[in-house]
Parts: sequence; structure tokens; C-alpha cells
Amino acid sequence: MRQSSPLLLQTPRGLYCQAGDFYIDPTQAVDRAVITHGHSDHARRGMKSYVCHSDCVPILRHRLGPGINVHGIGYGQRTVINGVDVSLHPAGHIIGSAQVRVEYRGEVWVVSGDYKRQPDPFAAAFEPVPCHTFITETTFGLPLYAWPNVDTISADINAWWRQQASHGHTCVVQAYALGKAQRIMGMVDASIGPILAHGSIHAMNSVLASAGHALPTWRELLPTTPAALLKGALILSSAQTLDFLPSNLGVAHAAASGWMALASRRAAYDAAFVVSDHVDWRGILDTIADTGAERVLTTHGYADVVARYLQEQGLDAASLHDA
Repeated sequence: MRQSSPLLLQTPRGLYCQAGDFYIDPTQAVDRAVITHGHSDHARRGMKSYVCHSDCVPILRHRLGPGINVHGIGYGQRTVINGVDVSLHPAGHIIGSAQVRVEYRGEVWVVSGDYKRQPDPFAAAFEPVPCHTFITETTFGLPLYAWPNVDTISADINAWWRQQASHGHTCVVQAYALGKAQRIMGMVDASIGPILAHGSIHAMNSVLASAGHALPTWRELLPTTPAALLKGALILSSAQTLDFLPSNLGVAHAAASGWMALASRRAAYDAAFVVSDHVDWRGILDTIADTGAERVLTTHGYADVVARYLQEQGLDAASLHDA
């Protein structure tokens, strides 16, 4: 029997399941939090207890503190919170990312969290989950966002790195410490030169490697790293500038992001690669169809635009803040 009121509600503290008395990716301190993944805009400090995918546990402990009360479960594993069935399913976004399936009295809702449908060397591949209501992220919810083939982008990055290395130059790629950096490491040809990871990327790599993820070989970038090792290297950094690099070192700067689809964003770099850990426009529409959802709620980014488009196609849709 369907519920007369929504199973999940947007509140000032985040997405709330009243029947189970828990929140999904809450923005403020709550008693029970179900976390889709370890990025800081989804996993925050201050919760009394956390539930996430098992691969996300070491990430949360690293970012939020080793003493947090966190319980990890596997993909497809059912857990019951105050009579509500909850399970996590692959989102393809980063290591340990998950969609959240919530079922209560025959009503099924799925919260996508952040997700992508392109292959990733380390993240479990996205799996559509049938549901009555689907809450989808729409970070890149415009038709202009159409991701290139992963193999093509990988070849482009390698060609750029190889060319720079042939001149003894150093390549610096700006990337997020969690997810994007590891994905780039898995996409490049390490025979071109050494891979160096700076600061938070090295720290996150160490956490993931200690948890059993087979990352490609890398070295930590330090102010004391010899210049001879820097030449021809690929440096991954979340910082925009690395002021300690030798002034006479030839450095080429690049960024890897979905935002690099915009010419205005590309202008700030020597090279730009459209590599996103989010779903693109076509992927959003395909996923909605794959879930078979009767109702779609949109959130983040272009939520209003996507909701309006879906309405024009005859679907029951709304942005989450309007639902």
C-alpha cells in the first residue's frame, strides 16, 4: 500500500525519512545519518552514527575522525532502521559511493547521491535500481554536458604528458583528492614517467591503498623532491599552485573536470580534459528511464531546468526543494 505522505522529505537538516527517523547526507548534526559517499558536501562531522558502504568507512574515518560511530554494509545488503528497509547500491561516482534504496510498506524511493555511468578503474559500476520515486542529482543537467569517450580522453592525457615529458617538462593536473585523482591515475600510462601526488591526494591514496585498493604506483611530492625526479613527471594536486617547485622547471598546468566543457573554464590552463565523476545530460535521462520511476525529484546544479524538461515530456517531476 502506497504512503499518503512522502517517504523522504527535504528539511533544513537534510533529506529525512520520518518513518525510520534517519537522514541521508544530512547538512547538520543528527542522530542517524546514511551517507552516500565520502565527499565533504555529503559526509559531515557531528553525527551520532553513520551508515555507509564498507569501502567508504576508512574514508569517513580519515576525513571525520577515527572515533566516529560508523557501520559499513555491502552493496545490496539489507538493513532495517526502525522498520524501514535500507540498502545501498553502486553509484559509480567514487570508491565506496552508493545510491540509497528506501522501502517502507511497499513504497520504494531511491536517492542517487552523486553518480556517473562512465567506466572507472576503481569505483563499482553504476546499477539502475527500480523504484517508485527517484531522486537524481543534476549537477551537469544541461544538454551541452555530453562526456567524451573515456578511452579518447585517456589517450589525450597521455599524448599531452608524453609530449611535455619529451621536452623535460613537468605536468601538473589539478584534481579532487578523492575520486578524480585516483581515476586519473588509473587512466594514464605510468611508463611515460613517475606519478607524484601532492598533499591531500597522497594522504587519500595512502588511506585507500591501506584499505586494499590496488592503486598504481605513486610517490609523494614534497618540497624536497629532487628536480631530476620532477622532470617528465605527472603531478596530481588539488591545489591551484605549487609555489615550491623550482622556478626554472618547465611546468604545464591542466585540469580534469566536467567544467572543462566550458571554454571560459579552459582558458586558465595549458590543457584541459573533460573528465567528470558526475552523470551528464544523456545519462540523467537514461537513468530515469532505467529506474522505471513514476515520479522524479531533482537536486543540485540544474534541478529546476531538468524538472521542467521532464514535465514537458509528460513525467511527474519536480525539483526537490519544490516537492
